Amino acid sequence: MMKSKTSSYGQSILAGDIGGTKTNLAVYRRDWGPGEPVAEATFPSGKYSGLEVMVREFLLQVEEKVDRASFAVAGPVVNGEAKVTNLPWVLDERSLAQSLNLSSVNLLNDALAFAYAVPFLGKDDLYTLERGRPDPGGALAVVAPGTGLGEAYLTWDGPKYLAFPSEGGHADFAPANALEVGLLNYLLDRFDHVSCERVCSGRGLANIYAYLKEAGYAEEPGWLAGELGSAIDPVPLIVKAALDETRPCSLCRATLDIFVSVLGAEAGNMCLKVMATGGVYLAGGIPARILPALDQKEFMNSFRNKGRMSKLMERTPVHVVMNPKAALLGAACHGIGRTCNEQGS
Repeated sequence: MMKSKTSSYGQSILAGDIGGTKTNLAVYRRDWGPGEPVAEATFPSGKYSGLEVMVREFLLQVEEKVDRASFAVAGPVVNGEAKVTNLPWVLDERSLAQSLNLSSVNLLNDALAFAYAVPFLGKDDLYTLERGRPDPGGALAVVAPGTGLGEAYLTWDGPKYLAFPSEGGHADFAPANALEVGLLNYLLDRFDHVSCERVCSGRGLANIYAYLKEAGYAEEPGWLAGELGSAIDPVPLIVKAALDETRPCSLCRATLDIFVSVLGAEAGNMCLKVMATGGVYLAGGIPARILPALDQKEFMNSFRNKGRMSKLMERTPVHVVMNPKAALLGAACHGIGRTCNEQGS
């Protein structure tokens, strides 16, 4: 659906959040502020042969001169190139700029885009799991489980926050109890390297479920087996069944319990690695969908369980990013060059 405003002054930038299922595009002007797009629309990604076709269709409906673009991509960006997860699209900054007749195109990992958005998120954009006692100017951490596990962080350099990428989701998975040790051994039989992403992501949820089912932890209900057999993506079904109070599924609930525990531990690990005394932000496609599970004590217990560092963890704020367009906002902030100290300017 297209939303637009008319404006006739200043410079505009095209921002995008590119996903395997859908792509959000918007035009922002510095004059409007990063939270107020001049125009925006959502497109089904799989119906387009490439990003260029989609962008041209969008810009034909926009009464704004756009001369540059900034796109958030689910996946690593190396030397201005990116491969979109679950899409046959290979993106290249120079090729896109030339094809779309733009002065410049910037690609950034979607977790980094979340980081750029963090300073601009308001109370309505966040659900707070722990208020804590944030240090003014303390570092901020972003942990974003979706299809994969994205991570990023921000540091305060005096007048503003600076955002940095991380591929910490590909660091080794560290089990915290006997059940998770069994999960690690199960995955080691199937993968050369078991990263945290193998467990703490959409793909990870499917791996946990398969492990528990094979280990005989609980019986798979017949109705769920039928639905999973015809599903392209089992994760939404597993999550829905785990949170369903009317038709409980022990196998799915155990799957989500392990996921929440691992996410809590990894969020705590990221906090320690960057000394995120300003707060930890859970972003990506999964946290907002499993909020009832995160709101239970297991997540924060796992987050705080850091031995001699537990006191530090107790004072660290933890928030869930509820704004579904946070990555789009972050891409715009990155492209415009806005930083925390420029809010409202």
